Amino acid sequence: MEKLEDSRHLYLDLMKRCLVNMIYPQAEEVPLPATATGFRDRLARVLLKDEGGSGRISATQSGDHLGRMEGRIWPVVAHTMIGLKRLDNLEFCVEQVIAKEVSGDLIETGVWRGGTTIFMRAVLKAYGVTDRRVWVADSFEGLPPPDTAKYPRDADSDLHKARELAVSLEEVKTNFDRYGLLDDQVRFLKGWFRDTLPIAPVERLAVLRLDGDMYGSTMDTLVNLYPKLSKGGYVIVDDYGAIPACRQAVNDYRSANGISEEICEIDWTGIFWQKGN
Repeated sequence: MEKLEDSRHLYLDLMKRCLVNMIYPQAEEVPLPATATGFRDRLARVLLKDEGGSGRISATQSGDHLGRMEGRIWPVVAHTMIGLKRLDNLEFCVEQVIAKEVSGDLIETGVWRGGTTIFMRAVLKAYGVTDRRVWVADSFEGLPPPDTAKYPRDADSDLHKARELAVSLEEVKTNFDRYGLLDDQVRFLKGWFRDTLPIAPVERLAVLRLDGDMYGSTMDTLVNLYPKLSKGGYVIVDDYGAIPACRQAVNDYRSANGISEEICEIDWTGIFWQKGN
C-alpha cells in the first residue's frame, strides 16, 4: 500500500509539473516587443517589470516563480496558468471528497487550455475512481461581452477582447488526449454559462471550481451549480483576489443565500470553502 501511495503521488506531482510546464521552461521565454499591447504583454510588463530592461518574458527567473508557483502570468505553452499552489489545493479537495465519499462529479467553469480539468481527471485516474465525471464548461470562444444591464459590475471589463483566452474545444480535447485522459468520464459543456449551466445534465457535484473572471460568469455559475454541491463538497474560486467583480459576485451570492462557511485563502488570488449544509 505504501508503494502504491508513493507511485500515486509521484504521478500527480509529475502531472502538475507538466501542466505548468516546469519540464521545458525555456519554451516560455519569448521576446516582448516594445510596442506589444496584447493582454499577456501588458500583464507581463506590470508583473515582471520588464526583467530589468531585458525585453523578454523570462522562463528561468520570474517566469518560474510567478508563472508556475503563483500563477501570475499567462504562459505561452503551458496547459494551465493557475500555478502549483492552486493545483495543490485542487488535489487536496478532490482527494478529500474521495476519501470521505462525498457524492458528486467535478467541474470547472472556465477552462482555458483545459489543464485544471485534465488534472481533475488525473486525480480520479490515480485513485481508480470510475463513478465520477469531470465536466469541462467553457464557451471555447473566450469571454462574453459584459451584460451591463443585468450585471453593472462588469461595466469596466474588456476581457472579451482578449483573444488569448479563446481556446477551441478541439484544442482542449487534444490536450486531454496528450495525457491519455480523454475518455467517457470527461464531458464537455460548450457555450455561454447563462445558456449551458441552467440545463446542464449535472446531478450532483463534489468539487465546483470557478474561473470565469467576470461578475456575470461567476454569478451564473453559483446560481446554477452551487445548489447541486453536496454537503462536504468544495467551492474553489480562482479570481477572487485578482478581479474585484468576481469577488463581489461571490460575496453577493454568499450574503443572499446565508452562506457563512469560512473562506480559506490559497494564494494571492485563489480561495475555497467547504460546504457545510
